[in-house]
Amino acid sequence: MLSAAEGPDVTSVVAVVVTWNRRALLAESLAAVLGQTHAPAAVVVVDNASTDGTAEDLVGRDDLDVVALSLNTGGAGGFAAGIAQALTHDPDLVWLLDDDTVPTETALAELVRVHRDHAPGSPRPAVLASRVVWTDGRDHPMNTPRPRPGAPRAVREAAAAVGAVPVRSASFVSLACDAAAVRERGLPVADYFLWNDDFEYSTRLVRGGTGLYVPTSVVVHKTRVFGATDADPGERFFYEVRNKVWLFSRSTGLAPHEKVLYAGSTVRRWSRTLARSQDRPTLLRGLARGLRAGVLEAPRPTASVLQEAGWEASADTTDPAAGHVGPTEPLEPGQPFALLLSTYGGDRADYLRLAFTSSVHDQTRRPAQVVLVQDGPVPEELAAEIAHLRATSPVPVTHVDLSDNIGLGPALDAGLQASEHEIVARMDADDVSAPDRFARQLPLVEAGADIVGSGLWEFGSDPSDVVGRRTPPTDPDEIRRVIRFRDPFNHPTVVYRRSAVLAAGGYTDMALMEDYLLFTRMLAAGAVPANLADPLVRYRVGAGAYARRGGWALLRSEVALQRRFRALGLTTRRQLLRNVVVRGGYRLVPEGVRKVAYRRLLANRTGSPRG
Repeated sequence: MLSAAEGPDVTSVVAVVVTWNRRALLAESLAAVLGQTHAPAAVVVVDNASTDGTAEDLVGRDDLDVVALSLNTGGAGGFAAGIAQALTHDPDLVWLLDDDTVPTETALAELVRVHRDHAPGSPRPAVLASRVVWTDGRDHPMNTPRPRPGAPRAVREAAAAVGAVPVRSASFVSLACDAAAVRERGLPVADYFLWNDDFEYSTRLVRGGTGLYVPTSVVVHKTRVFGATDADPGERFFYEVRNKVWLFSRSTGLAPHEKVLYAGSTVRRWSRTLARSQDRPTLLRGLARGLRAGVLEAPRPTASVLQEAGWEASADTTDPAAGHVGPTEPLEPGQPFALLLSTYGGDRADYLRLAFTSSVHDQTRRPAQVVLVQDGPVPEELAAEIAHLRATSPVPVTHVDLSDNIGLGPALDAGLQASEHEIVARMDADDVSAPDRFARQLPLVEAGADIVGSGLWEFGSDPSDVVGRRTPPTDPDEIRRVIRFRDPFNHPTVVYRRSAVLAAGGYTDMALMEDYLLFTRMLAAGAVPANLADPLVRYRVGAGAYARRGGWALLRSEVALQRRFRALGLTTRRQLLRNVVVRGGYRLVPEGVRKVAYRRLLANRTGSPRG
C-alpha cells in the first residue's frame, strides 16, 4: 500500500473506488488517485461483478485493496462494502469516488486542508465534496451541490474562511467522509440500488454537523452526456421514486422540516421530468410501482444485500446503521486475551488489590495481558499499590499512565489502544471476579459472540455481604430488543472483541453513559450479543451507590444519550420521550425512592417494555 504523506499531524485517507464494466475509465481514475500530492494511505477498489476484464486487471495489484463482489450491488452496495473495508485501515477520512471520476492531482490535498483547518476547536466536517466538472470544464449539474438552505451566518463565515461553502448533501463522485462520523452513523443502505444512496448517506452523516463544498478540489466526471438528474430516466424511475419514499419515511438523515422542504423540491423535479419525457406511460408506471414499493416494503439489511453478493467482512468490520456486514468469525479455542482495568485518584488501594487479584491470580483461565489505566494523578498509597501489582503480577502488565484525569470513557479508549489482543475483558477497580469467570465467558466469544456479559451479585461493605442480584437477558433477540430501553449488559462483567468496539467508535466521552452508548452502537452495528445468567462478578454497592445513580448531571447525560439514540435512528420520537420521562424521572426522585425502585423494578429484570 502507499504510505501517507509524511509530516506532523498527517491526515490518513483511504480512497474507495467502486467500479462496474468501465475498465478503461477505471484505469485512468486509479492512476489519478494514486498520483495525488497527498498520497492515500490505501486505495480500496470494489469490483461490482464486472464482466469486461476488470477483474483480471486487478489481480496481483499490490498497491490496491481489492474487494470482489459476485453480484452488481450498484453504488449503494459497492460503497457500503468499500467503506467497511476502508475502516479496517483506521483512516481519518474515507474518500469516495466513482470509477468515471478523474481527480486533479491536488483534489485530495484540498479536501484534507479544509478538513484540517475548518473552524479550529470545533468538530471536524462530516463530509467534504469536490467541485465536479465535465470533460469540457463546465460545472457538472448532476454533481454540483446546492448551498445549505438557511445556514447561519457563523457557519457560512467559518466555511468561507477556508474557501468552502456549507452544504446539506453531496454525491459519491468525490466525497470525503470523516471516519469518526462514519463509525457513528454507519454505512450506506445497500438496498438503495441506483438512486439517492449518496443523498441519503451524506445527509445522515451531516445531520447535526457540517458538510462543505470545496471548489478548489476539482475532479472530472467523465459521463457520456452533460446533464442533470431530471433527465428522462425511463424504467429506472421506479428506483428514484421508491428510494425517495424510503428516504422521507425511514431515513434519519433529514429533520422533519427538511423532509417537507426536500419533498416539495422532489415533486417539482418529478413534474419537470414527466413534462419533458417522450415516454410518459413508462414513467407513470414507474411512479405507481415506486410509490407502492416505498410504502409497503422496507430496505433489506445491508448485511443481507452484501452477503448475497459474496461479501465476507473482516473481523473488525461492522455497520452501525444498516446491520452487521458478514458473520462474526469463530476463533480457535484458547485465545489469549487482555484484562482492561481503569483506576483513578478516588479509588481505594485495598479495593484495587482485590479486583486485580480476583481477575488475574485467582482465575482458572488467566489473561495474557493486563492493561491497567491510571486515569490521572493518584494518592501515594494507591500509587504504591499499582507498583506492587505490576511487580507481582503473574502476567505482563501494561501501565497506561495518563497525566490528567480524563474520565472513564476516554481512559478505557486509551486502554483499548494498548491492548495486544483481540479479546478484551473488562473489570472495575472495586469489584471481585469469580474464579471461573473467564473460563466460562471466553468460549462464547471464541464461538462467535462479539460481546458477552454475565449476571452479578451486589454486595455492601464486604464481598460476603450480598444485598442483591442482577440477572441480564440471555436470549440474543431479547438483548437486542431491550437495549433501546435499558442496558442489558452489566458493564463490569463484559468480555468483547476489541475490533467490534473500535468499529462502533469506542467508548467516546459521554460521561456517565459511555458504556450504554457503546453497547447500543455495537448491537446496532450487528455485533453478536450473549449473556450468562449466572453471577460471575461481585459488584460493590456501598454508601453512595444509589446517590450516584441520580442528580442533574446524570439527567443531562440521560437526555444526551436519548438524543444520540434518536439521531442514530435507534429509537422513535415516541420511544425517546418515554425513555426521557421514565429514565430521566428516575434520576430526580429522592435517593430512598430510587433505591426501592431500583431493587424492585430494575436489578432483577430480564425484560423491558414493548415498544
